[in-house]
Amino acid sequence: MQLQPDIFQAIVTHTPLVSIDLIVHDRQGRVLLGWRRNRPAQGCWFVPGGRVNKDESLAAAFRRLSRVELGVELNRDTASFRGVFEHFYSDCFAGGQTSTHYVVLAHDLLVDGLAQLPLAQHSDFRWFSPEELIADPQVHENVKVYFS
Repeated sequence: MQLQPDIFQAIVTHTPLVSIDLIVHDRQGRVLLGWRRNRPAQGCWFVPGGRVNKDESLAAAFRRLSRVELGVELNRDTASFRGVFEHFYSDCFAGGQTSTHYVVLAHDLLVDGLAQLPLAQHSDFRWFSPEELIADPQVHENVKVYFS
């Protein structure tokens, strides 16, 4: 569901958002990160994912987000649930002084053959070993929490 920017701004100002993060692994144990185009976490390496829409089941959100973020529709039962995390940002999608609070449902998944990754949310993608992403100052701290 596409919300009008002013309505979404009011929601972000007053409530936390629920999201799903896709921690994508390859057979070498590396993790896929994308260079974020948009706020929050703009200009950082981050895992694919996104918010859950109102009246959207978690299973449907997982399928939509994997399709939009990875270019392949995956079912939630192909992933392992890592846990619930909270992400706090000092900005929001619109910039300015509004902070963003996410309640994140993080999922690990093994994916082979990601040929054409969508570039709407990320301008580039790269595979990182867990050690590399922890050491890289351009990887967002909210991603590093998954591996510390």
